[in-house]
Amino acid sequence: MGRMYDKDKGYTMNVERWGWYSVGVNVVLAVTNLVIATASGSLAVTAELIHNLVDLLAAVAVLIGLKLSTRKSKAFPYGLYKLENLVAVGLALMVFLTAYEIARDALMTPPRPITVDPWMLIGVVVAAAIPLVFSHFELRAGQKANSPALIADAKEYRAHVFTSGVVFGALLAQRFNFPLDHVAALLVVVAVAKTGWELLVDGMRVLLDASLDADTVLQIRETILSESAVADLKWVTGRNAGRFRFIEAEIVVRTSDLEKAETIVRHIEAHIRETVPHVDRVLIHAEPMRRTHLRYAVPLDDKAGAVSAHFGEAPFFALLTVHLDSNKVEEREILTNPYTDLERGKGIQVAEWLVERKADVVLLRDERHGKGPDYVFSDAGVEMRQVTAKRLSEILIRGRFSEKG
Repeated sequence: MGRMYDKDKGYTMNVERWGWYSVGVNVVLAVTNLVIATASGSLAVTAELIHNLVDLLAAVAVLIGLKLSTRKSKAFPYGLYKLENLVAVGLALMVFLTAYEIARDALMTPPRPITVDPWMLIGVVVAAAIPLVFSHFELRAGQKANSPALIADAKEYRAHVFTSGVVFGALLAQRFNFPLDHVAALLVVVAVAKTGWELLVDGMRVLLDASLDADTVLQIRETILSESAVADLKWVTGRNAGRFRFIEAEIVVRTSDLEKAETIVRHIEAHIRETVPHVDRVLIHAEPMRRTHLRYAVPLDDKAGAVSAHFGEAPFFALLTVHLDSNKVEEREILTNPYTDLERGKGIQVAEWLVERKADVVLLRDERHGKGPDYVFSDAGVEMRQVTAKRLSEILIRGRFSEKG
């Protein structure tokens, strides 16, 4: 949602707009409960009014957080993203303050006469319906923008729905001469304290740099490993800061060429941004693969070992795993080409198939440079060599594998 990316500007504007909406809703709820509390003298309604006033201050704090969280400066080069989480923690503390005030009044204040008229009951119903509807849409907006402040605000509105229902029950009981006003006030305390605890835990996790959730980390791992040029993923980690994600990883690439390695890293970073929303920064350290073996792929016309003059049309491929120090073939297998029946693009499909099987070198009788498979192999760090041998046994006898590539 930062100013760094054009697609995120819409998120920023959208989140700030919802912040203003929240201020307006809290003003309406506070005024409604103020009128009812003044006319009825109910402690439960007064407690709900205090709840509204605290939330109004919190909504203003959320809006300030949304305005400032994406700004960067020399003093804060990584931005003020965690400001939103500070706002969420501050909101939780305000909720605890509200719970304390309500509990103190319910336990220490003696019962007092309460007036209940039908319009008051209607007003409480309206005060419950407004946060119910608003929280539904605000929560969706917060999840879409990955904004902890909006999500926290929406959850707090859910507490208002419950507490307004409790207030309605207390007023209705009072109308039939059942004094439940202080009991209702204590029930409001429980609901408010529960909401505050959830907000505090969620906010502190981010402030203490807790890891991304397991599903997101798994998605990042799968995205990195889907890159054919990646030989190994050593580790990957990430954290939230506000509604943004910061990701770090260390990979092993199938090339020793620095320029190619940088291209691979840039491609992975772009792919992560496409698949994982709200990523601010991706830092990937790449190191070349330390080879002890090379895996050779040779197109064959038959399983007896006749080297094919074609690539995509070859019905079989030999895969040979050669130890670099001993120059011995430690593993040999003949695989059937699954793409021989394709009418178009079989060369590219076969190249991708061999990359998936971790081929390091492809030996060919025909020249493939400038063609589709060449680009696939180049991106994956796979070398192509041209040979004149017509049989696989000739390649072995001539000692082609003494070349370490």
